[in-house]
Amino acid sequence: MFHGDEGRSRDPRAIQPYAGDLGRRNEKVKPIYMDHNATTPLDPGVLDAMMPYLTEHFGNASSSTHTYGREAGRAVEDARAKVAGIIGATPREIVFTSGATESDNLSIKGVAYAYRDKGDHIITSKVEHKAVLNSCKRLESEGFEVTYLPVDSYGMVDPDDVRDAITDRTILVSIMAANSEVGTVNPIVDIGAIAREKEVLFHTDATQAVGKLPVNVVDMNVDLMAMSGHKIYGPKGVGAMYVRRGLKLTPLADGGGQERKRRSGTLNVPGIVGMGAACDVTPKAIREEGKRLAELRDLLAGGITERIKHTRINGHPEQRQPGNLNASFEFVEGESLIMALKDFAVSSGSACTSDSLESSYVLLAMGIPESVAHCSLRFGLGRGNTREHVEKLTDDLAVAVERLRAMSPLYRG
Repeated sequence: MFHGDEGRSRDPRAIQPYAGDLGRRNEKVKPIYMDHNATTPLDPGVLDAMMPYLTEHFGNASSSTHTYGREAGRAVEDARAKVAGIIGATPREIVFTSGATESDNLSIKGVAYAYRDKGDHIITSKVEHKAVLNSCKRLESEGFEVTYLPVDSYGMVDPDDVRDAITDRTILVSIMAANSEVGTVNPIVDIGAIAREKEVLFHTDATQAVGKLPVNVVDMNVDLMAMSGHKIYGPKGVGAMYVRRGLKLTPLADGGGQERKRRSGTLNVPGIVGMGAACDVTPKAIREEGKRLAELRDLLAGGITERIKHTRINGHPEQRQPGNLNASFEFVEGESLIMALKDFAVSSGSACTSDSLESSYVLLAMGIPESVAHCSLRFGLGRGNTREHVEKLTDDLAVAVERLRAMSPLYRG
């Protein structure tokens, strides 16, 4: 468990940046967007909140000597409180960054450098986001030792594996809250309890959990957490990290010492305000939208498995993010299937790896054969998606898969 313009619509489902009015304005109907795990459209209310700080309220939040700076500073602190509120933290434990990638880098490397006198061993898993994996690889090149834990066939980390991997030199455990490709939710509460018991710091990339699942850093025994604005209907280019009060962290950039000397650089005030505004609607989205998306996800999964032979759903059947569905369609190359689904915007993996023709490292780590992993698509359902969208996608998938399989020399029916 994890713990405005007057005429603008505030109904979350009204956000549809694809077919309809937007398509007509561009004189081209856009595909139905079903890649919300990669990014989300900007909520109209978030844009409203940001606009004044892109225009008349343009001050530097670090300048307190005049009205413009103080105005910007107050807006940043208001947003900091909103971000803290949705994860059960205090405002002073929130550090604003450019996104989850920077948050992951600063968390992992900052802890490694700050606590190197206590140890040089880090534990993570084979299915983490590249921001975590590549940060660990960089530390390996600097003499740190990293243990990459396996996952089960659902993509889940076993807490007992974490316990067994901890040594007297371990200084950090980093396990993601929810997987960006298959949606599997890890037992973060249990893993955090083990890390706390062993007096080892615990970091989690919660980018795919915040705004979609209940998240509470205290209940989860988390010391550091990464999150991103554009995954929760906020702007791109802004993120945040939770750093438990009292924790040491070596900064990665030298400069003016902003963000309590943890992350130097002029603050992105409009982006921060936008992220705070996005967090304002998060509690309601978790309660109401989460249930709706889970129902749509299950409808899609049921339709796919019923109508298309030789198909497998990847990820945990129950412990999974509500809007995520990853499926493999054997004998069909994933990229070819994406091109065949002209009326839909979907992906073949995480946003950071979907431009690669290599099979997903996440699926391979789950024990899925490369021939099957290469046939996989990720569907990310969001606020603008409806039952009609899911039914049309199921119909189009059945037709496209049948046509592509008919052209495959490997398929025998």
